[in-house]
Amino acid sequence: MLKKMSIWRLKPPQILVLGFACIIFLGAGLLTLPFASATGHSVAFLDALFTATSATCVTGLVVVDTGSAYSMFGQIVIVSLIQVGGLGFMTMATLVAFALRMKITLKERLVLQEALNQGTMEGIIRLIRKVIIYSLTIEAVAAVIFTIRWTFDLGFPKALYFGIWHAISMFNNAGFDLFGTVDAPFVSFTNYTNDVVVNVVAMALIVLGGIGFIVMSDTLEFRKTKKLSLQSKVVLSMTGFLIVFGAIVIFIFEYTNIRTMGSLDLGGKILASFFQSVAPRTAGPNTVDIGGMRQATQFFIVILMFIGASPGSTGGGIKTTTFTILISAIVTMIRGKEDIVIFRHRLAKDRILKAITLTMLALFLVIFVSMLLSTTENAQLLKILFEVTSAFGTVGMTMGLTPDLTTFGKILISITMFAGRLGPITLAYALQPKQEKELFRYPEGKITIG
Repeated sequence: MLKKMSIWRLKPPQILVLGFACIIFLGAGLLTLPFASATGHSVAFLDALFTATSATCVTGLVVVDTGSAYSMFGQIVIVSLIQVGGLGFMTMATLVAFALRMKITLKERLVLQEALNQGTMEGIIRLIRKVIIYSLTIEAVAAVIFTIRWTFDLGFPKALYFGIWHAISMFNNAGFDLFGTVDAPFVSFTNYTNDVVVNVVAMALIVLGGIGFIVMSDTLEFRKTKKLSLQSKVVLSMTGFLIVFGAIVIFIFEYTNIRTMGSLDLGGKILASFFQSVAPRTAGPNTVDIGGMRQATQFFIVILMFIGASPGSTGGGIKTTTFTILISAIVTMIRGKEDIVIFRHRLAKDRILKAITLTMLALFLVIFVSMLLSTTENAQLLKILFEVTSAFGTVGMTMGLTPDLTTFGKILISITMFAGRLGPITLAYALQPKQEKELFRYPEGKITIG
């Protein structure tokens, strides 16, 4: 007799995959409704599915301009998908459970643990409460500042709507924008290149959304505890290094490029360099033309996008902690040491193996998808690699290829965004058969390396 099938019989990674897929198809269905389109005619289902995937996976790649192609209803659907996708559908479900005073079951706690990439269930509900409070507070403050700034350009009603919408989009590292209705389609933040308020607030939102809620909580409680966890130290130090180093590299490469920063004054160059260094941390907006950058800069941004944000955040990529472990492993090997030590803490072997596994899976995915698209899309390899890495890292930066993708290309990029949001390891765990305990071990062997 067959056992009764229930969603709660699935493993936590499987529930996450299924949950995100359901939200994406629900969003796609809503976006195909005639009144979701700015023209009153239904958007093609594949385009709606691509947009829903990009929004739920907080990426920002679009095949049609969000501001000019969708009505206010469609835009609200998109920003709702961004909020749910950024915080995680289980976090939103927990918020509803809090409101209805429902109990959180053990299975639900296990799914929340997987969704937030935690090693233990201890304090998971307390963390969820902090996630919700921090997120809504930061978005509200940013929305007020954006509204005040844009009131001078757009008038109060539209500035309020834009302020709330973009605060949610930037904090969740989505990269969607509505400025196609104000200036021109796919313009992003290019008309605010020299605007200090817009740049600083947007960068602050991207960084806060990308460092992870655990690090955010750890930092806010530092005044009481007088200590930071190892993860917080690694995330904050690596995030700061990548932002500053990225800004310096972009500043040097683009200083004389007339198509990007060449015509800006020194202050504008510095501001644009930092913004373009922060945005690849899985956010996606841009204040200069990415397609006009030099190839060296574009390839450097590919590297930043591949690294991505930090664990337990709204961002994607292999994560700053993974990158730190890989660099530390290289340094340790060169120095002839046995243990990988970071901030006077020795890393366990399983952490190192997981970092290597995640990086290799991500690298194989990006390379494989790039190879497939190079046979179906009429574009240079760097342009394709840029778009694929942007999709995997849930960044949303583009060199202009996405709107011209073939049907096969749209499907493949959608799958890549989905894999990037959930993470290759989560997908692998969700698809693997039930594990059986090994009853024996093979003899140790040696292979020559190098």
